[in-house]
This record gives sequence, structure tokens and C-alpha cells, in this order.
Amino acid sequence: MIRVRALSKEFGMRDNGAGVLALSDIDFEVNDNEFVTIIGPSGCGKTTLLRIIAGLIPYDQGEVAIDGRAVTGPGPERAVVFQNFALLPWADVLANITFGLEVRGTPLDECQNTARHLIKLVGLEGFEKRLPKELSGGMQQRVGLARALAVNPRILLMDEPFGALDEQTRRLLQEQLLLLWEEQRKTVVFVTHSMDEAVMLGDRVMLMTPRPGRVKEMIDVPLQRPRSPQVEKSGAFVEIKEYLWENLRAMQVGES
Repeated sequence: MIRVRALSKEFGMRDNGAGVLALSDIDFEVNDNEFVTIIGPSGCGKTTLLRIIAGLIPYDQGEVAIDGRAVTGPGPERAVVFQNFALLPWADVLANITFGLEVRGTPLDECQNTARHLIKLVGLEGFEKRLPKELSGGMQQRVGLARALAVNPRILLMDEPFGALDEQTRRLLQEQLLLLWEEQRKTVVFVTHSMDEAVMLGDRVMLMTPRPGRVKEMIDVPLQRPRSPQVEKSGAFVEIKEYLWENLRAMQVGES
């Protein structure tokens, strides 16, 4: 379980001596094997929150714990998938996926077998020897996802992983992620700007306020799993999406 309590984060002093309070008094939990999506206005601290959970940046006040142990840095139970792919440009697909396993000292045969299994799962068979520059954006993101899954983390932290992709590729990767999640049932925290994506993927949607980011509401998504694209036509899907939009719009035009 991920537990965040009374979390606050302030960034650097500005010229006038004041810092920027990015997050304030954040409270929430993510249960084991749960898929939680996070949405909020631009600049509300979604990425900052995810990076704190990943152990990539420190926080100022409060508590962040996984299974009761305080987060003080990165850990083997967590893996991060970024929007910008973050692949090794000189390494081919196979080498990019095995990189994390090799760093952990995993035997070469096991690295190769794991990578080839994941390459098949994410639909990249035949591209094992291609460099990142030879792949489309969607294919690069598939490599990034496979690399994260290769180390078999219990927790997958995803920072707008499909945000830079075209709509068709984005929808295909959403479907693929859902299939992978059904197979492996990782605990997932997924940051997005898309209301459709937040509802399609999540068991719950965490709605954040404008900066300083706070948790405005945790919204249950009572849609049956496994999910197919047809779920977007359901009344429940449309209702939750419209509810998110009403809240986000009110935040950004200054309504109460």
C-alpha cells in the first residue's frame, strides 16, 4: 500500500525571497493492485507528487510510505515510465529492456528471456535490434513500458506516458496497458491531463486542486473490468467524465 499523509512540497526561493508551494497537505492511499489515475489543472503538482512517491525528489513535510516504510529514495519495488521515453539512444530495443535487469546482476539468459517475453507482450516482435531513433513515438513508449515491467516492480508510476502521442496511438496503448494490467495486476499511479484516459484506466480518479495542489476528491470508477473501448459509450463513463470537466472548468475560471 502507498500511503501519503499531510504531504507538502515547496520549491526554491524566488528573487523576492518567496518560495513556490507546489503541494500542500496531501492525503491519500493507494491499495495493492489498484489503478489510480491523477488529474488536475496544469501546474497543480501532479508530476511533483509522482516523483516524490518514486523517491526522485525530497519533500518538506508529511509522510510518504510504502507498506509502512518511509520513502527516502528510489526502490526496487517501484518503476517509473516517463512521457519523454528516456531510452538509451545508443542501445537497441532488446538492450534497453534488459538494462535494469543487468544493473541488478540478473544472469544474461534470464535478462534475454524476460525481454523477449515482454517484447511479444507489447507488440514489438521483429524490432529487437532497432535503435530508438528508428522507432515511432508509440513504439518507443512500448519499449519504455517493457523496460519498466522487466524488473517486475510491484508499483508502476506513470507520468503522462501517452501525452506526446497522436490520438490513435494513444488509444491503442491505453488498450494494451489495460491488457497488461489485467495480466500482471501491478499497483499503478498514472498522471494524465486527459479526462477520458483518467476514467478509462482508473479504479479511482484523484482530482487535484490548482497550485498549491491538494486532493479535492477521490472518485470511484464503477466500470466493470476487463474494459473495452465500448465502455466509453456507457452512461457511467460519460457521467464521471462530465463531473471531472465541471470541476476542472470551475477551478480554472475561478468558480467556487
